[in-house]
Amino acid sequence: MAMKRVTQFLDENGVKYFIQQHSPAYTAQEVAEAAHVPGRHFAKNVMVNVDGRLALAVLPASDRVDLQRLAQSLGAQSVELAKESAFSERFPDCEPGAMPPFGNLFDLEVFVSPHLAEADIIAFSAGSHHEVMQLAYGVFDRLVKPAEVAM
Repeated sequence: MAMKRVTQFLDENGVKYFIQQHSPAYTAQEVAEAAHVPGRHFAKNVMVNVDGRLALAVLPASDRVDLQRLAQSLGAQSVELAKESAFSERFPDCEPGAMPPFGNLFDLEVFVSPHLAEADIIAFSAGSHHEVMQLAYGVFDRLVKPAEVAM
């Protein structure tokens, strides 16, 4: 599963993290609530096409991605939501909609909202609709090296 890929990567890098089981939940806000994590600290992943290339936008569960603002921030001609069929093969061991924000493990460029970057600790789905992982935002930033952009 994706959780194994993520935990192996974190273990290899000597990272401290916490995994929590919860009842099945599907939207980022529902998962945050089930895991008792504030929505502003829960990383929601939005798959986007940026000028035809697949990328991962990561923002707080409480926010919505503004595609025009993201395009402007990136200097892109177009940014559109990606269809699940365009990215599901990249996450073969993940339940749909529960991909971890570690785009680097799936050959994806990662963009992160400054709102999420303000958090000390972030939580996210790590491949399933019943497990949440938490770790320090600084660790995520160091390992994933996301580009911080307004969205």
